[in-house]
Amino acid sequence: MSVNKIAMLALSALLTLPLHGWGQERVVDVDVKRVQGKLPQTFNLAVGAGRANEGLRADWQQQLAEIKRDAGFKYIRMHGLLTDDMAVYGGTDAQGNERYNFQYIDSLFDYLLSIGVKPFVELGFMPQALASGSKTIFWWRGNVTPPHSYDKWGKLVKALTEHWTERYGSKEVASWYFEVWNEPNLDGFWAGTQDEYFKLYAYAARAVKSVNPSYKVGGPATAGAAWIPEMIAYCAKNAVPLDFVSTHTYGVGEGYLDEFGTKGTVLNKDEQAVSGDVLKNRKEIAESAMPNLELHYTEWSSSYTPADPTHDSYHQAAYILQKLKQVGTAAQSMSYWVFTDIFEEPGPRFEAFHGGFGLMNTQGIKKPGYFAYQFMNQLAANELENKDKHSFATTDGKGNVQMVLWDYTHTLPEGINNQQFFIKDLPPKNKGEVAVNMRGLKPGRYTLDISQVGYKRNDAYTAFIGMGSPKQLSKPQVTALKAEATGKPQEQRKVSVGADGRLSMKLPLRENDVYLLKLNASK
Repeated sequence: MSVNKIAMLALSALLTLPLHGWGQERVVDVDVKRVQGKLPQTFNLAVGAGRANEGLRADWQQQLAEIKRDAGFKYIRMHGLLTDDMAVYGGTDAQGNERYNFQYIDSLFDYLLSIGVKPFVELGFMPQALASGSKTIFWWRGNVTPPHSYDKWGKLVKALTEHWTERYGSKEVASWYFEVWNEPNLDGFWAGTQDEYFKLYAYAARAVKSVNPSYKVGGPATAGAAWIPEMIAYCAKNAVPLDFVSTHTYGVGEGYLDEFGTKGTVLNKDEQAVSGDVLKNRKEIAESAMPNLELHYTEWSSSYTPADPTHDSYHQAAYILQKLKQVGTAAQSMSYWVFTDIFEEPGPRFEAFHGGFGLMNTQGIKKPGYFAYQFMNQLAANELENKDKHSFATTDGKGNVQMVLWDYTHTLPEGINNQQFFIKDLPPKNKGEVAVNMRGLKPGRYTLDISQVGYKRNDAYTAFIGMGSPKQLSKPQVTALKAEATGKPQEQRKVSVGADGRLSMKLPLRENDVYLLKLNASK
């Protein structure tokens, strides 16, 4: 008998056990009749991607369609929309007319909209013909210098916005977000000063609004939750349009941008890592001249380097859920950076699993973090009252119940970095059991689906380690790893609810386990 079969039989036995005599076990107690409100859509409003030109690849597009289907992301944000590999701006012709070309962008945006994904437009980097210098970032050489003419910068933004309006209609474009630049508080991303960024923003924002005042524009898209009060104060003082503020945060406490993972990053053990930044920004907005601004975190993850094995590990699913729960409604979106390892900031990667940012690897193998979003997307619209800090519970209004619950445990030992620790086979410690009590159910027969993410559960990375961590994968190996990570229920069983409207169960829990429970009335 297989190990998985034994585990499932053990789980089946636990579901039938009574809940008396448990002592101090964790309890998740919900009443289907006690709705707290609508489940916030912070988790899947937006997701990130590396750069616009990668979005012209067939495999990138196939992966986006798949994750759209499973996780429901509504917007996508990416760098490099205006970089020369998108051929947007070619300077002026012999008659002094500006030379614009939107064909590559049209191809990309047409595809996005065809699968129900809207652009969260990041306006950057600088076309070479408009740049004031030659400083670039990344393998694909995004120019990070201010424009040599702010008037021409504004004209480019206006022309592009007018083009989108003509092509897609003002109603559609009014549903987009326009964000100016990326991380201008970091020297690598912006060769100018803060004042020069504010000038860049003002020209872009006014250009967008000149096409249609209802279009939404914001920034500063900073690293580390920075510049929010300054951004709001500048716009308020100078009557510059600002519909939302945006910034980024990552969960490492030591290290820095390290594209190949040679120096090491250390996962922050602070319980409020990531979420603390979000809550701080929300407070700053509330105390500002524009207290009702939307807050969008247009990048976030456990680590800011695309060579960090936390991204691949089974720990990541629980980490994502923990931070989303802590953030609550403080932000309007938490855009995970990024959806795929088809991502070439340091150049094309030669390894199948290299700690890339993606929720899927280059071959489309789903990492554990993918299922955090897939499970959340299977929750219904109405969130139930729930005192447990490590779960979400919902109902569809028809008496059916959905629940995502998890354990998050920081397991990184002191004195060791992510690149040393998370590349190993890491069996978790047992955390006992969690009791799930549901009340207010209609009597009758139900189907209970149980899905799980954790160590060797929808865990392609541990299976990859078990293969010897091959740098290149054969077709049979890709097929085998995809079969390890499908997100399908591990168990489906029939249960009965009596006249008291109650259902109780126990689940075995290990460090960083995640469960999805779906209870549906039988027809």
